[in-house]
Amino acid sequence: MSEPFSIAIITGSPVRPSRVEGLAELMEQRLLREGFRVRMLHVRDLPAKALLHAEFNDPAIKEATRRVAQADGVIAVSPVYKAAYSGMLKAFIDLLPQFALRDKVVLPLLVGGTTAHVLAIDYAVRPMLQSLDPRLIVSGLFALDKSIEVGEGPVKLCPEVATRLEQITQAFIDGLRAHGSFTNAAAAVEGLTALAG
Repeated sequence: MSEPFSIAIITGSPVRPSRVEGLAELMEQRLLREGFRVRMLHVRDLPAKALLHAEFNDPAIKEATRRVAQADGVIAVSPVYKAAYSGMLKAFIDLLPQFALRDKVVLPLLVGGTTAHVLAIDYAVRPMLQSLDPRLIVSGLFALDKSIEVGEGPVKLCPEVATRLEQITQAFIDGLRAHGSFTNAAAAVEGLTALAG
């Protein structure tokens, strides 16, 4: 039996609670139901000095980057600031190695206050993630903050956003499974090549 997929969910919101965190929690619950291993990484919990001064050897930074390295899939969740991702998320992404997302399936999720920012995924987030050489970036989701209800109880989404989130989550899962098949096939080919040699 193959190992379950490992997922790292990175959140770039500086505050708690937040709609970004609520959306990330919904994704975590959904993927856990699929039997995946999910690790949440809130960038705001990393040491601010180490993050801003790019202290690569800081233990917390090393652990965070290790989680990303070990993941099969990465989900980046951020609020929209100035028509792009948060500076906090960018600060962490800048600490990752050049090809940190190689062979990984990636899903971007953004939360913003106006539909004027709906293109931020394509014009800001996707190019940033693409620079880290992922195998696949799934079409992301932009959600208006008013469509996410965060309070004392469970996080609630408006029906339209809930439907769209399920669709892109399934696309992410399908991408992981296809990637797993590719990886297994590549490993088999390498094994046969070694035997032939």
